[in-house]
Amino acid sequence: MAKYSNTSPYFNTSENNISLDFLVPRTITAEPDDVTYTITRTYAYRPDLLAFDLYGTPRLWWVFAQRNPDVIEDPIYDFAPGRTIQLPKLSNLKNDLGI
Repeated sequence: MAKYSNTSPYFNTSENNISLDFLVPRTITAEPDDVTYTITRTYAYRPDLLAFDLYGTPRLWWVFAQRNPDVIEDPIYDFAPGRTIQLPKLSNLKNDLGI
């Protein structure tokens, strides 16, 4: 198992002395209380800023792509103004990620 923190997208990915194995995606559960959000110009191409404002850390920037794989393929360039995504609540992330 990798030695990455539990806020990292690589937490479940194994590694050896040379490299990481193939990414093992973390599960972000779709909950009925997830918030529907349309990305504004303030957060355009900056999921780290939205993660900081919502969760208090930019390290969770990747959860938006994990939670919205049908909308966000590239976690930076698909984080464009006008796109509507689902935002997981912090309490749900704490359960899913063990943080």
